[in-house]
Amino acid sequence: MVIDRDDSVGVGALVRPYAVTRGRTRPRLDIAMEALVETTARGRSGGFLAGQEQQTIAGMCGVGLQSMAEIAARMQMPLGVARVLVADMAADGLLAVHEPAGISDGDDVVGTELLERVLSGLRRL
Repeated sequence: MVIDRDDSVGVGALVRPYAVTRGRTRPRLDIAMEALVETTARGRSGGFLAGQEQQTIAGMCGVGLQSMAEIAARMQMPLGVARVLVADMAADGLLAVHEPAGISDGDDVVGTELLERVLSGLRRL
């Protein structure tokens, strides 16, 4: 495969997600795409934020609740990469993740209302 160096999606765009997550593809916590995320007081202090991506996420979620999907879209990164970053930050107490009420933890049963909300949100994008 030949990559055109003048292309807007160059080598940096292909390598960057791997570098941002330190090679990990699975998040520490399972976070739903529609889960709402907010910055905690510890995250707002900024002293614990390691990289630019963490600072951007903390800033975004400090203004108001953001869904996991919104974070990925606004950061222009794959959802899986955003999940790894958000899960790491949540595990460090920098973010609080609020899972939607319609998801059952044990049965993987998702209500029709939740699916309609997700579909509505996707249509608004």
